[in-house]
Amino acid sequence: MMSLRRQDYNVVHKLPHGDSPYVRAKHVQLVEKDAEAAIELFWRAIKARDRVDSALKDMALLMKQQNRADEAIDAIHSFRYLCSRQAQESLDNVLIDLYKKCGRIEEQVELLKQKLWMIYQGEAFNGKPTKTARSHGKKFQVTVQKETSRILGNLGWAYMQLKDYTSAETVYRKAQVIEPDANKACNLCSCLIKQGKLGEAKSILFRDVLEKKEGFDDDLRLKVRVQELLSELERREEEETAVLASVECEVGMDEIVVVEGFDEFVKEWRRPYRTRRRLPIFEEILPLRDQLAC
Repeated sequence: MMSLRRQDYNVVHKLPHGDSPYVRAKHVQLVEKDAEAAIELFWRAIKARDRVDSALKDMALLMKQQNRADEAIDAIHSFRYLCSRQAQESLDNVLIDLYKKCGRIEEQVELLKQKLWMIYQGEAFNGKPTKTARSHGKKFQVTVQKETSRILGNLGWAYMQLKDYTSAETVYRKAQVIEPDANKACNLCSCLIKQGKLGEAKSILFRDVLEKKEGFDDDLRLKVRVQELLSELERREEEETAVLASVECEVGMDEIVVVEGFDEFVKEWRRPYRTRRRLPIFEEILPLRDQLAC
Protein backbone atom coordinates (compact mmCIF):
# COMPACT_ATOMS: atom_id res chain seq x y z
CA MET A 1 0.00 0.00 0.00
CA MET A 2 2.81 2.37 0.94
CA SER A 3 4.62 1.47 -2.27
CA LEU A 4 1.50 2.29 -4.30
CA ARG A 5 1.12 5.63 -2.56
CA ARG A 6 4.77 6.37 -3.21
CA GLN A 7 4.29 5.61 -6.91
CA ASP A 8 1.23 7.87 -7.06
CA TYR A 9 3.22 10.62 -5.35
CA ASN A 10 6.03 10.34 -7.89
CA VAL A 11 3.58 10.41 -10.81
CA VAL A 12 1.75 13.48 -9.49
CA HIS A 13 4.98 15.41 -8.98
CA LYS A 14 6.69 13.92 -12.07
CA LEU A 15 9.54 12.60 -9.95
CA PRO A 16 11.93 9.78 -10.89
CA HIS A 17 11.97 6.75 -8.60
CA GLY A 18 14.74 6.03 -6.11
CA ASP A 19 16.74 7.91 -3.49
CA SER A 20 19.85 8.97 -5.41
CA PRO A 21 21.35 12.51 -5.47
CA TYR A 22 19.56 13.25 -8.74
CA VAL A 23 16.17 12.12 -7.37
CA ARG A 24 16.67 14.29 -4.28
CA ALA A 25 17.56 17.25 -6.49
CA LYS A 26 14.36 16.82 -8.50
CA HIS A 27 12.32 16.56 -5.29
CA VAL A 28 13.76 19.84 -3.99
CA GLN A 29 13.20 21.49 -7.38
CA LEU A 30 9.64 20.32 -8.07
CA VAL A 31 8.14 19.77 -4.62
CA GLU A 32 9.98 22.10 -2.25
CA LYS A 33 10.43 24.75 -4.99
CA ASP A 34 13.89 25.69 -3.68
CA ALA A 35 15.89 26.48 -6.83
CA GLU A 36 19.23 27.29 -5.17
CA ALA A 37 19.17 24.14 -3.04
CA ALA A 38 18.23 22.09 -6.11
CA ILE A 39 21.17 23.50 -8.06
CA GLU A 40 23.52 22.46 -5.26
CA LEU A 41 22.05 18.93 -5.30
CA PHE A 42 22.37 18.71 -9.08
CA TRP A 43 26.06 19.54 -8.64
CA ARG A 44 26.36 16.63 -6.22
CA ALA A 45 24.60 14.34 -8.67
CA ILE A 46 27.02 15.28 -11.45
CA LYS A 47 30.04 14.70 -9.21
CA ALA A 48 28.59 11.36 -8.13
CA ARG A 49 28.06 10.43 -11.82
CA ASP A 50 24.35 9.97 -11.06
CA ARG A 51 22.24 10.41 -14.23
CA VAL A 52 24.70 13.02 -15.47
CA ASP A 53 22.88 13.58 -18.78
CA SER A 54 19.71 14.73 -17.02
CA ALA A 55 21.44 16.34 -14.03
CA LEU A 56 23.60 18.66 -16.14
CA LYS A 57 20.75 19.68 -18.43
CA ASP A 58 18.28 20.25 -15.58
CA MET A 59 20.83 22.25 -13.60
CA ALA A 60 21.66 24.47 -16.58
CA LEU A 61 17.99 25.21 -17.25
CA LEU A 62 17.39 25.99 -13.59
CA MET A 63 20.41 28.31 -13.55
CA LYS A 64 18.99 30.11 -16.56
CA GLN A 65 15.74 30.70 -14.66
CA GLN A 66 17.79 32.12 -11.77
CA ASN A 67 19.64 34.55 -14.11
CA ARG A 68 22.84 32.54 -13.82
CA ALA A 69 23.13 31.80 -17.54
CA ASP A 70 26.89 32.45 -17.75
CA GLU A 71 27.48 29.92 -14.96
CA ALA A 72 25.26 27.43 -16.78
CA ILE A 73 27.33 27.84 -19.95
CA ASP A 74 30.55 27.23 -18.02
CA ALA A 75 29.03 24.15 -16.38
CA ILE A 76 28.03 22.59 -19.71
CA HIS A 77 31.44 23.30 -21.20
CA SER A 78 33.16 21.79 -18.16
CA PHE A 79 31.08 18.64 -17.68
CA ARG A 80 29.53 17.68 -20.99
CA TYR A 81 32.37 15.22 -21.55
CA LEU A 82 30.76 13.11 -18.81
CA CYS A 83 27.51 12.88 -20.79
CA SER A 84 26.56 10.27 -23.36
CA ARG A 85 26.77 10.84 -27.09
CA GLN A 86 22.98 10.89 -27.28
CA ALA A 87 22.83 13.81 -24.82
CA GLN A 88 25.18 16.12 -26.75
CA GLU A 89 22.55 17.40 -29.19
CA SER A 90 20.19 18.27 -26.35
CA LEU A 91 22.99 20.10 -24.53
CA ASP A 92 23.72 22.08 -27.69
CA ASN A 93 20.09 23.21 -27.77
CA VAL A 94 20.36 24.37 -24.15
CA LEU A 95 23.59 26.21 -24.97
CA ILE A 96 21.92 28.03 -27.87
CA ASP A 97 19.22 29.34 -25.53
CA LEU A 98 21.83 30.31 -22.94
CA TYR A 99 23.92 32.21 -25.49
CA LYS A 100 20.79 34.08 -26.54
CA LYS A 101 19.95 34.87 -22.90
CA CYS A 102 23.45 36.27 -22.30
CA GLY A 103 23.65 38.20 -25.56
CA ARG A 104 26.59 36.09 -26.73
CA ILE A 105 25.29 36.15 -30.29
CA GLU A 106 28.53 35.33 -32.12
CA GLU A 107 28.85 32.09 -30.15
CA GLN A 108 25.20 31.33 -30.83
CA VAL A 109 25.79 31.78 -34.57
CA GLU A 110 28.79 29.45 -34.57
CA LEU A 111 26.90 26.71 -32.73
CA LEU A 112 23.87 27.01 -35.03
CA LYS A 113 26.13 26.73 -38.08
CA GLN A 114 27.76 23.68 -36.49
CA LYS A 115 24.33 22.06 -36.04
CA LEU A 116 23.48 22.76 -39.68
CA TRP A 117 26.74 21.12 -40.72
CA MET A 118 25.87 18.04 -38.66
CA ILE A 119 22.52 17.80 -40.44
CA TYR A 120 24.29 18.11 -43.80
CA GLN A 121 26.68 15.32 -42.79
CA GLY A 122 23.79 13.10 -41.68
CA GLU A 123 24.91 13.16 -38.03
CA ALA A 124 21.83 14.86 -36.59
CA PHE A 125 19.30 12.77 -34.63
CA ASN A 126 22.05 10.15 -34.34
CA GLY A 127 21.56 9.36 -38.02
CA LYS A 128 17.79 8.86 -37.78
CA PRO A 129 15.20 10.74 -39.92
CA THR A 130 13.14 11.74 -36.87
CA LYS A 131 13.52 12.20 -33.15
CA THR A 132 11.15 12.31 -30.20
CA ALA A 133 10.95 15.71 -28.53
CA ARG A 134 9.07 16.89 -25.46
CA SER A 135 7.27 20.18 -24.86
CA HIS A 136 5.09 21.03 -21.85
CA GLY A 137 5.11 17.39 -20.82
CA LYS A 138 3.94 16.09 -24.22
CA LYS A 139 5.98 14.01 -26.64
CA PHE A 140 5.99 14.59 -30.40
CA GLN A 141 8.03 13.62 -33.46
CA VAL A 142 10.39 16.08 -35.13
CA THR A 143 11.67 15.51 -38.67
CA VAL A 144 15.10 16.55 -39.94
CA GLN A 145 13.35 18.92 -42.33
CA LYS A 146 11.51 20.66 -39.49
CA GLU A 147 14.65 20.82 -37.37
CA THR A 148 16.60 22.36 -40.24
CA SER A 149 13.96 25.03 -40.71
CA ARG A 150 13.95 25.76 -36.96
CA ILE A 151 17.73 26.13 -36.83
CA LEU A 152 17.73 28.40 -39.89
CA GLY A 153 15.07 30.55 -38.24
CA ASN A 154 17.21 30.88 -35.10
CA LEU A 155 20.27 31.67 -37.21
CA GLY A 156 18.35 34.35 -39.10
CA TRP A 157 17.30 35.94 -35.80
CA ALA A 158 20.92 35.91 -34.58
CA TYR A 159 22.14 37.60 -37.76
CA MET A 160 19.43 40.24 -37.30
CA GLN A 161 20.79 41.01 -33.81
CA LEU A 162 24.24 41.45 -35.36
CA LYS A 163 22.67 43.77 -37.99
CA ASP A 164 23.98 41.43 -40.71
CA TYR A 165 20.80 41.77 -42.74
CA THR A 166 22.26 40.29 -45.93
CA SER A 167 23.07 37.00 -44.18
CA ALA A 168 19.76 37.07 -42.33
CA GLU A 169 17.86 37.47 -45.61
CA THR A 170 19.69 34.52 -47.18
CA VAL A 171 19.00 32.28 -44.19
CA TYR A 172 15.32 33.23 -43.88
CA ARG A 173 14.74 32.63 -47.60
CA LYS A 174 16.27 29.17 -47.29
CA ALA A 175 14.10 28.40 -44.26
CA GLN A 176 10.99 29.41 -46.20
CA VAL A 177 11.92 27.09 -49.06
CA ILE A 178 12.34 24.14 -46.70
CA GLU A 179 9.23 24.75 -44.61
CA PRO A 180 7.13 27.91 -45.19
CA ASP A 181 6.05 29.56 -41.97
CA ALA A 182 4.19 32.82 -41.29
CA ASN A 183 6.47 33.90 -38.45
CA LYS A 184 9.64 33.38 -40.48
CA ALA A 185 7.96 35.22 -43.39
CA CYS A 186 7.40 38.17 -41.05
CA ASN A 187 11.05 38.04 -39.96
CA LEU A 188 12.15 37.99 -43.60
CA CYS A 189 9.87 40.95 -44.26
CA SER A 190 11.45 42.87 -41.36
CA CYS A 191 14.91 42.01 -42.68
CA LEU A 192 14.05 43.35 -46.14
CA ILE A 193 12.62 46.57 -44.66
CA LYS A 194 15.92 47.12 -42.83
CA GLN A 195 17.67 46.93 -46.20
CA GLY A 196 15.22 49.28 -47.88
CA LYS A 197 13.75 46.54 -50.07
CA LEU A 198 10.21 47.71 -49.44
CA GLY A 199 8.60 46.24 -52.57
CA GLU A 200 9.93 42.74 -51.84
CA ALA A 201 8.93 43.03 -48.20
CA LYS A 202 5.36 43.98 -49.05
CA SER A 203 5.11 41.20 -51.64
CA ILE A 204 6.26 38.53 -49.15
CA LEU A 205 3.98 39.82 -46.40
CA PHE A 206 0.91 39.61 -48.62
CA ARG A 207 1.84 36.38 -50.44
CA ASP A 208 3.15 34.30 -47.52
CA VAL A 209 1.03 35.62 -44.66
CA LEU A 210 -2.07 37.61 -45.52
CA GLU A 211 -3.18 35.63 -48.57
CA LYS A 212 -2.58 32.19 -47.02
CA LYS A 213 -4.20 32.99 -43.66
CA GLU A 214 -3.09 29.63 -42.21
CA GLY A 215 -3.68 30.06 -38.47
CA PHE A 216 -3.72 33.82 -38.92
CA ASP A 217 -7.21 34.37 -37.47
CA ASP A 218 -6.38 32.43 -34.29
CA ASP A 219 -2.91 33.90 -33.66
CA LEU A 220 -3.21 37.27 -31.94
CA ARG A 221 0.57 37.79 -31.75
CA LEU A 222 0.90 37.17 -35.47
CA LYS A 223 -1.87 39.68 -36.19
CA VAL A 224 -0.12 42.31 -34.09
CA ARG A 225 3.21 41.57 -35.82
CA VAL A 226 1.68 41.91 -39.28
CA GLN A 227 0.03 45.21 -38.34
CA GLU A 228 3.37 46.51 -37.05
CA LEU A 229 5.08 45.52 -40.31
CA LEU A 230 2.37 47.16 -42.41
CA SER A 231 2.72 50.37 -40.37
CA GLU A 232 6.51 50.24 -40.76
CA LEU A 233 6.19 49.72 -44.51
CA GLU A 234 3.80 52.66 -44.81
CA ARG A 235 6.10 54.91 -42.77
CA ARG A 236 9.20 53.94 -44.75
CA GLU A 237 7.40 54.42 -48.06
CA GLU A 238 6.30 57.90 -47.00
CA GLU A 239 9.88 58.75 -45.98
CA GLU A 240 11.18 57.44 -49.30
CA THR A 241 8.63 59.49 -51.24
CA ALA A 242 9.55 62.61 -49.27
CA VAL A 243 13.26 62.06 -49.92
CA LEU A 244 12.66 61.59 -53.66
CA ALA A 245 10.55 64.75 -53.80
CA SER A 246 13.28 66.67 -51.97
CA VAL A 247 15.95 65.40 -54.37
CA GLU A 248 13.84 66.36 -57.39
CA CYS A 249 13.32 69.82 -55.91
CA GLU A 250 17.05 70.27 -55.32
CA VAL A 251 17.87 69.13 -58.83
CA GLY A 252 15.32 71.58 -60.24
CA MET A 253 16.83 74.50 -58.32
CA ASP A 254 20.32 73.54 -59.47
CA GLU A 255 19.16 73.53 -63.07
CA ILE A 256 17.66 77.03 -62.66
CA VAL A 257 20.91 78.33 -61.17
CA VAL A 258 22.94 76.80 -64.01
CA VAL A 259 20.65 78.27 -66.70
CA GLU A 260 20.63 81.70 -65.09
CA GLY A 261 24.39 81.59 -64.74
CA PHE A 262 24.78 80.61 -68.39
CA ASP A 263 22.52 83.50 -69.46
CA GLU A 264 24.70 85.94 -67.55
CA PHE A 265 27.77 84.39 -69.14
CA VAL A 266 26.32 84.88 -72.65
CA LYS A 267 25.50 88.51 -71.85
CA GLU A 268 29.09 89.08 -70.78
CA TRP A 269 30.34 87.31 -73.91
CA ARG A 270 28.28 89.51 -76.24
CA ARG A 271 29.36 92.79 -74.65
CA PRO A 272 32.36 94.63 -76.22
CA TYR A 273 35.15 93.43 -74.07
CA ARG A 274 37.40 96.47 -74.60
CA THR A 275 34.88 98.94 -73.31
CA ARG A 276 34.69 97.65 -69.73
CA ARG A 277 36.80 95.97 -67.06
CA ARG A 278 36.97 92.21 -67.55
CA LEU A 279 36.92 89.56 -64.88
CA PRO A 280 40.06 87.38 -64.67
CA ILE A 281 38.21 84.36 -66.00
CA PHE A 282 37.47 86.21 -69.25
CA GLU A 283 41.18 86.78 -69.76
CA GLU A 284 41.45 83.00 -70.14
CA ILE A 285 38.31 82.61 -72.28
CA LEU A 286 38.83 85.45 -74.78
CA PRO A 287 41.90 84.01 -76.57
CA LEU A 288 39.95 80.81 -77.13
CA ARG A 289 37.04 82.85 -78.57
CA ASP A 290 39.39 84.65 -80.95
CA GLN A 291 40.80 81.33 -82.16
CA LEU A 292 37.31 80.03 -82.83
CA ALA A 293 36.38 83.20 -84.70
CA CYS A 294 39.32 82.69 -87.03
